[in-house]
Amino acid sequence: MHPGGGARLPGTMPASIFKSPRGRAEILRLYDEAAARLGAEHADLTVGTRFGDTHVLAVGPEDAPPVLVLPGGNFLNPTCLGWFLPLARDNRLYAPDIVGQPGKSAQERPRAGSDGHAWWVEDVLDGLGLKRPPFVGVSYGAGIALRTMGYAPERVSRAALVVPSGIATGPTRGMLVEVMVPMILYRLRPTRERMLRAARPLLTEPDEDFARQLGAVYRHVRLDVQLPQMATEEELRSFRGRWRSSRPGMILSSPARRCSRGRGRSSPTWPTPSVSRDAGTCRRRRRSVG
Repeated sequence: MHPGGGARLPGTMPASIFKSPRGRAEILRLYDEAAARLGAEHADLTVGTRFGDTHVLAVGPEDAPPVLVLPGGNFLNPTCLGWFLPLARDNRLYAPDIVGQPGKSAQERPRAGSDGHAWWVEDVLDGLGLKRPPFVGVSYGAGIALRTMGYAPERVSRAALVVPSGIATGPTRGMLVEVMVPMILYRLRPTRERMLRAARPLLTEPDEDFARQLGAVYRHVRLDVQLPQMATEEELRSFRGRWRSSRPGMILSSPARRCSRGRGRSSPTWPTPSVSRDAGTCRRRRRSVG
């Protein structure tokens, strides 16, 4: 299905996505704090992929049906996972730290414009022993889910995509004004007020912990400005046709969303899958992450 077998593939970034060892230590400290705030017993797993080792958070009953949760880019996985904890009552949630993003996975980034993210997902699923689980993806992570649905539809049973990237192109002027300008101002002079202002376009409710994490990422990480390869209409039609009888997916978005390509959409593109019944009740505290 893909080239390279289990061999490592070249990334596009230098040896570290972090600007300094001190910055990496701060990010990992905030990561551990966020994981502790999950308020549920979780497991830390490691699986090998052709882009390097991937760290995975797992929460929920071990014998429950599995769900793969893909977090937003340029942000911390345990915080994104926390938004979907209601799903862990009846499912085993597996949330991998995306390679090349702030977290505990390898720092190689799949090459832009390639199927690298789908190859990575295939390796993660193989390492976890998952054949065809439902996916829940947030923004950048939803874009990775879409890439996988296009490249390897046999690995995705259904999907709930929250403000997904990689599904459409749209104007970037609003994003530049509302997101990039506050980020740049914060990086020039990091203050609490500027940190909260930089986080505001990404949140529907103020959140001090989120803002601190985002501020640390802005200060210490070489941000990933590339999105996963966009899904094509043909690929999405093919995925829908493949699983037409099993209600394959739902997209949740917002007209206020600025961070990723595409205009807001509030109605499902596909009929609502069963895994999305609880996803719709999970607490949403951001418009978009990464």
